Amino acid sequence: ISLTLGKMGVIDDVKDTLSKAVFNPSSLMSGRGGLHMAQIVLCLVTFVLGMFRGGSSHTYWIYAMFTWAFCPIMTLIISVIEMFGLDVVLNMFCMDWGDFTTGMAMSSSLMTVSVAITYANFYACLKCLYGWIVSVFAFLCGFLYVLEVVKDKFLDKKKGSYLAALPGFWKVLEAFVSCMIFVSLTGYRDKPALIFCVIAYIIPFPILPLIIATNILKKLKKCLPFNLDRFVFVFLVISVVLYIFTAIMWPIFMFRHNPRPSDCPPSFCIWAIQFMVAFFTYVNLILFSLDLIFTLLGICDFKRT
Repeated sequence: ISLTLGKMGVIDDVKDTLSKAVFNPSSLMSGRGGLHMAQIVLCLVTFVLGMFRGGSSHTYWIYAMFTWAFCPIMTLIISVIEMFGLDVVLNMFCMDWGDFTTGMAMSSSLMTVSVAITYANFYACLKCLYGWIVSVFAFLCGFLYVLEVVKDKFLDKKKGSYLAALPGFWKVLEAFVSCMIFVSLTGYRDKPALIFCVIAYIIPFPILPLIIATNILKKLKKCLPFNLDRFVFVFLVISVVLYIFTAIMWPIFMFRHNPRPSDCPPSFCIWAIQFMVAFFTYVNLILFSLDLIFTLLGICDFKRT
Protein backbone atom coordinates (compact mmCIF):
# COMPACT_ATOMS: atom_id res chain seq x y z
CA ILE A 1 0.00 0.00 0.00
CA SER A 2 2.78 2.41 0.95
CA LEU A 3 4.56 1.64 -2.35
CA THR A 4 1.37 2.35 -4.30
CA LEU A 5 0.86 5.62 -2.43
CA GLY A 6 4.48 6.58 -3.14
CA LYS A 7 4.02 5.97 -6.87
CA MET A 8 0.80 8.00 -6.87
CA GLY A 9 2.64 10.83 -5.13
CA VAL A 10 5.35 10.83 -7.79
CA ILE A 11 2.72 10.81 -10.56
CA ASP A 12 0.95 13.76 -8.91
CA ASP A 13 4.25 15.66 -8.71
CA VAL A 14 4.90 15.01 -12.41
CA LYS A 15 1.38 16.14 -13.35
CA ASP A 16 1.77 19.27 -11.25
CA THR A 17 5.11 20.05 -12.90
CA LEU A 18 3.75 19.48 -16.42
CA SER A 19 0.79 21.77 -15.68
CA LYS A 20 3.28 24.61 -15.09
CA ALA A 21 4.84 24.16 -18.54
CA VAL A 22 2.66 26.68 -20.38
CA PHE A 23 3.35 29.06 -23.25
CA ASN A 24 4.36 32.42 -21.78
CA PRO A 25 5.35 35.02 -24.44
CA SER A 26 5.42 37.73 -21.75
CA SER A 27 8.75 36.25 -20.58
CA LEU A 28 10.33 38.03 -23.56
CA MET A 29 9.09 41.36 -22.21
CA SER A 30 10.77 40.92 -18.82
CA GLY A 31 14.16 42.42 -18.04
CA ARG A 32 15.82 39.04 -18.54
CA GLY A 33 13.98 38.45 -21.82
CA GLY A 34 14.83 41.92 -23.12
CA LEU A 35 18.49 41.38 -22.25
CA HIS A 36 18.47 38.07 -24.15
CA MET A 37 16.91 39.69 -27.21
CA ALA A 38 19.52 42.46 -27.14
CA GLN A 39 22.31 39.86 -26.91
CA ILE A 40 20.93 37.90 -29.87
CA VAL A 41 20.45 40.95 -32.10
CA LEU A 42 23.81 42.53 -31.26
CA CYS A 43 25.72 39.26 -31.77
CA LEU A 44 24.03 38.68 -35.13
CA VAL A 45 24.80 42.25 -36.26
CA THR A 46 28.44 41.76 -35.20
CA PHE A 47 28.54 38.41 -37.03
CA VAL A 48 27.28 40.01 -40.26
CA LEU A 49 29.72 42.93 -39.96
CA GLY A 50 32.60 40.55 -39.28
CA MET A 51 31.61 38.33 -42.19
CA PHE A 52 31.68 41.26 -44.65
CA ARG A 53 35.01 42.38 -43.19
CA GLY A 54 36.49 38.97 -44.14
CA GLY A 55 39.70 37.35 -42.98
CA SER A 56 38.73 33.70 -43.42
CA SER A 57 42.36 32.51 -43.62
CA HIS A 58 42.99 33.63 -40.04
CA THR A 59 42.11 31.22 -37.21
CA TYR A 60 41.32 34.10 -34.84
CA TRP A 61 38.73 35.38 -37.33
CA ILE A 62 37.17 31.89 -37.53
CA TYR A 63 37.04 31.72 -33.73
CA ALA A 64 35.37 35.15 -33.60
CA MET A 65 32.73 34.16 -36.16
CA PHE A 66 32.04 30.93 -34.26
CA THR A 67 31.59 32.85 -31.00
CA TRP A 68 29.20 35.41 -32.53
CA ALA A 69 27.12 32.52 -33.90
CA PHE A 70 27.29 30.08 -30.97
CA CYS A 71 26.45 32.52 -28.16
CA PRO A 72 23.22 33.96 -29.67
CA ILE A 73 22.07 30.47 -30.73
CA MET A 74 22.43 29.22 -27.14
CA THR A 75 20.70 32.36 -25.85
CA LEU A 76 17.85 31.82 -28.33
CA ILE A 77 17.45 28.18 -27.26
CA ILE A 78 17.31 29.24 -23.59
CA SER A 79 14.74 31.96 -24.39
CA VAL A 80 12.50 29.57 -26.36
CA ILE A 81 12.64 26.93 -23.61
CA GLU A 82 11.68 29.51 -20.97
CA MET A 83 8.95 30.99 -23.19
CA PHE A 84 7.28 27.57 -23.51
CA GLY A 85 7.80 26.80 -19.81
CA LEU A 86 9.93 23.75 -20.57
CA ASP A 87 12.55 24.88 -18.06
CA VAL A 88 10.21 23.65 -15.29
CA VAL A 89 10.23 20.15 -16.81
CA LEU A 90 13.99 20.15 -17.36
CA ASN A 91 14.53 21.36 -13.81
CA MET A 92 12.54 18.42 -12.45
CA PHE A 93 13.80 15.61 -14.64
CA CYS A 94 17.42 16.19 -15.60
CA MET A 95 19.18 19.46 -14.64
CA ASP A 96 19.41 22.54 -12.46
CA TRP A 97 18.10 25.04 -15.01
CA GLY A 98 19.15 28.16 -13.09
CA ASP A 99 22.69 26.81 -12.76
CA PHE A 100 22.80 26.00 -16.49
CA THR A 101 21.59 29.42 -17.67
CA THR A 102 23.91 31.35 -15.33
CA GLY A 103 26.81 29.09 -16.32
CA MET A 104 26.08 29.67 -20.02
CA ALA A 105 26.01 33.44 -19.41
CA MET A 106 29.41 33.20 -17.68
CA SER A 107 30.81 31.09 -20.54
CA SER A 108 29.40 33.46 -23.17
CA SER A 109 30.92 36.42 -21.30
CA LEU A 110 34.30 34.74 -21.36
CA MET A 111 34.05 33.99 -25.09
CA THR A 112 32.67 37.35 -26.27
CA VAL A 113 35.06 39.48 -24.19
CA SER A 114 38.09 37.44 -25.32
CA VAL A 115 36.94 37.67 -28.96
CA ALA A 116 36.49 41.45 -28.66
CA ILE A 117 40.06 41.80 -27.39
CA THR A 118 41.64 39.51 -30.02
CA TYR A 119 39.59 41.00 -32.87
CA ALA A 120 40.57 44.55 -31.91
CA ASN A 121 44.21 43.42 -31.68
CA PHE A 122 44.24 41.94 -35.19
CA TYR A 123 41.82 44.11 -37.17
CA ALA A 124 41.61 47.55 -35.52
CA CYS A 125 44.24 50.13 -36.48
CA LEU A 126 44.54 53.88 -37.05
CA LYS A 127 43.41 53.57 -40.68
CA CYS A 128 41.00 50.61 -40.18
CA LEU A 129 37.65 52.33 -39.53
CA TYR A 130 35.61 49.22 -40.37
CA GLY A 131 37.74 47.15 -37.97
CA TRP A 132 37.01 49.63 -35.20
CA ILE A 133 33.26 49.47 -35.91
CA VAL A 134 33.24 45.66 -35.61
CA SER A 135 35.40 45.87 -32.46
CA VAL A 136 32.96 48.32 -30.81
CA PHE A 137 30.03 45.99 -31.52
CA ALA A 138 32.11 43.05 -30.24
CA PHE A 139 32.78 44.83 -26.94
CA LEU A 140 29.07 45.68 -26.65
CA CYS A 141 28.25 41.96 -27.04
CA GLY A 142 30.68 41.14 -24.26
CA PHE A 143 29.23 43.91 -22.07
CA LEU A 144 25.68 42.53 -22.39
CA TYR A 145 26.73 39.03 -21.37
CA VAL A 146 28.77 40.38 -18.44
CA LEU A 147 25.69 42.40 -17.46
CA GLU A 148 23.62 39.20 -17.32
CA VAL A 149 26.25 37.52 -15.11
CA VAL A 150 26.26 40.52 -12.74
CA LYS A 151 22.45 40.44 -12.63
CA ASP A 152 22.30 36.70 -11.92
CA LYS A 153 25.15 36.44 -9.42
CA PHE A 154 24.96 39.74 -7.55
CA LEU A 155 21.46 41.19 -7.99
CA ASP A 156 19.35 38.00 -8.09
CA LYS A 157 21.82 36.14 -5.79
CA LYS A 158 21.63 32.93 -7.83
CA LYS A 159 23.81 30.13 -6.46
CA GLY A 160 25.12 27.60 -8.92
CA SER A 161 25.23 23.87 -8.23
CA TYR A 162 27.94 23.09 -10.80
CA LEU A 163 28.34 25.11 -14.01
CA ALA A 164 27.78 28.48 -12.35
CA ALA A 165 29.83 27.39 -9.30
CA LEU A 166 33.63 27.32 -9.14
CA PRO A 167 34.19 23.58 -9.96
CA GLY A 168 32.15 23.70 -13.18
CA PHE A 169 33.33 27.10 -14.34
CA TRP A 170 36.92 26.02 -13.66
CA LYS A 171 36.40 23.23 -16.21
CA VAL A 172 34.97 25.79 -18.63
CA LEU A 173 38.11 27.91 -18.14
CA GLU A 174 40.32 24.89 -18.89
CA ALA A 175 38.34 24.16 -22.07
CA PHE A 176 38.45 27.83 -23.09
CA VAL A 177 42.24 28.07 -22.68
CA SER A 178 42.58 24.82 -24.67
CA CYS A 179 40.57 26.46 -27.48
CA MET A 180 42.87 29.48 -27.43
CA ILE A 181 45.85 27.11 -27.75
CA PHE A 182 44.29 25.39 -30.77
CA VAL A 183 43.44 28.73 -32.37
CA SER A 184 47.06 29.87 -31.94
CA LEU A 185 48.83 26.69 -33.10
CA THR A 186 51.20 27.31 -36.00
CA GLY A 187 54.68 26.32 -37.17
CA TYR A 188 54.73 22.80 -35.72
CA ARG A 189 54.18 20.49 -38.69
CA ASP A 190 57.84 19.87 -39.59
CA LYS A 191 58.92 19.20 -35.98
CA PRO A 192 58.04 15.76 -34.48
CA ALA A 193 58.50 16.98 -30.88
CA LEU A 194 55.94 19.75 -31.44
CA ILE A 195 53.53 17.29 -33.07
CA PHE A 196 53.68 15.28 -29.84
CA CYS A 197 52.85 18.51 -28.00
CA VAL A 198 49.78 19.00 -30.20
CA ILE A 199 48.69 15.41 -29.43
CA ALA A 200 49.14 16.17 -25.71
CA TYR A 201 46.90 19.26 -26.12
CA ILE A 202 44.25 17.20 -27.92
CA ILE A 203 43.95 14.30 -25.44
CA PRO A 204 42.29 16.15 -22.50
CA PHE A 205 40.18 18.50 -24.61
CA PRO A 206 37.23 16.27 -25.72
CA ILE A 207 36.90 14.81 -22.21
CA LEU A 208 36.27 18.22 -20.62
CA PRO A 209 32.87 18.82 -22.34
CA LEU A 210 31.81 15.27 -21.43
CA ILE A 211 32.62 15.89 -17.75
CA ILE A 212 30.77 19.21 -17.82
CA ALA A 213 27.70 17.74 -19.57
CA THR A 214 27.54 14.72 -17.27
CA ASN A 215 27.66 16.90 -14.15
CA ILE A 216 24.92 19.15 -15.56
CA LEU A 217 22.67 16.19 -16.39
CA LYS A 218 22.38 14.84 -12.85
CA LYS A 219 20.14 11.89 -13.78
CA LEU A 220 22.72 10.72 -16.30
CA LYS A 221 25.46 11.00 -13.68
CA LYS A 222 23.57 8.62 -11.40
CA CYS A 223 23.28 6.05 -14.20
CA LEU A 224 27.02 5.81 -14.86
CA PRO A 225 28.56 2.40 -14.10
CA PHE A 226 31.61 4.08 -12.51
CA ASN A 227 32.36 6.82 -10.00
CA LEU A 228 32.57 10.06 -11.99
CA ASP A 229 34.48 11.95 -9.29
CA ARG A 230 37.17 9.27 -9.25
CA PHE A 231 37.33 9.38 -13.05
CA VAL A 232 37.77 13.17 -12.91
CA PHE A 233 40.63 12.76 -10.46
CA VAL A 234 42.46 10.33 -12.79
CA PHE A 235 41.75 12.67 -15.72
CA LEU A 236 43.27 15.62 -13.83
CA VAL A 237 46.43 13.66 -12.98
CA ILE A 238 46.90 12.68 -16.65
CA SER A 239 46.18 16.26 -17.81
CA VAL A 240 48.75 17.75 -15.42
CA VAL A 241 51.39 15.27 -16.64
CA LEU A 242 50.60 16.09 -20.29
CA TYR A 243 50.78 19.84 -19.70
CA ILE A 244 54.07 19.51 -17.80
CA PHE A 245 55.41 17.72 -20.88
CA THR A 246 54.19 20.44 -23.27
CA ALA A 247 55.34 23.26 -20.95
CA ILE A 248 58.87 21.88 -21.27
CA MET A 249 58.91 20.72 -24.90
CA TRP A 250 57.05 23.53 -26.71
CA PRO A 251 59.35 26.43 -25.70
CA ILE A 252 62.51 24.36 -26.26
CA PHE A 253 61.70 23.09 -29.75
CA MET A 254 59.74 26.16 -30.91
CA PHE A 255 62.08 28.95 -29.81
CA ARG A 256 65.49 27.26 -30.05
CA HIS A 257 67.26 28.98 -32.98
CA ASN A 258 64.09 31.05 -33.36
CA PRO A 259 64.61 34.38 -31.51
CA ARG A 260 62.01 37.13 -31.53
CA PRO A 261 62.35 39.24 -34.72
CA SER A 262 63.33 42.86 -34.24
CA ASP A 263 60.11 43.97 -35.96
CA CYS A 264 57.40 41.85 -34.33
CA PRO A 265 54.03 43.59 -33.81
CA PRO A 266 51.52 41.42 -31.87
CA SER A 267 48.99 41.52 -34.71
CA PHE A 268 51.13 40.29 -37.59
CA CYS A 269 54.09 38.43 -36.06
CA ILE A 270 54.03 34.62 -36.24
CA TRP A 271 56.58 34.46 -33.41
CA ALA A 272 54.17 36.35 -31.10
CA ILE A 273 51.37 33.89 -31.90
CA GLN A 274 53.71 30.96 -31.21
CA PHE A 275 54.59 32.62 -27.91
CA MET A 276 50.86 32.78 -27.08
CA VAL A 277 50.74 28.97 -27.32
CA ALA A 278 53.51 28.74 -24.71
CA PHE A 279 51.76 31.34 -22.53
CA PHE A 280 48.39 29.55 -22.63
CA THR A 281 50.15 26.24 -21.98
CA TYR A 282 51.44 27.56 -18.66
CA VAL A 283 48.02 29.07 -17.88
CA ASN A 284 46.31 25.71 -18.39
CA LEU A 285 49.03 23.90 -16.45
CA ILE A 286 48.26 26.20 -13.51
CA LEU A 287 44.49 25.69 -13.92
CA PHE A 288 44.73 21.88 -14.08
CA SER A 289 47.21 21.80 -11.16
CA LEU A 290 44.95 23.95 -8.95
CA ASP A 291 41.96 21.85 -10.02
CA LEU A 292 43.82 18.73 -8.89
CA ILE A 293 44.90 20.31 -5.58
CA PHE A 294 41.38 21.60 -4.82
CA THR A 295 39.97 18.15 -5.62
CA LEU A 296 42.49 16.42 -3.35
CA LEU A 297 41.79 18.81 -0.47
CA GLY A 298 38.04 19.10 -1.10
CA ILE A 299 38.01 22.91 -0.84
CA CYS A 300 36.15 25.68 -2.73
CA ASP A 301 33.15 23.34 -3.40
CA PHE A 302 35.39 20.81 -5.19
CA LYS A 303 34.43 17.23 -4.30
CA ARG A 304 37.20 15.45 -2.47
CA THR A 305 38.28 12.16 -4.05
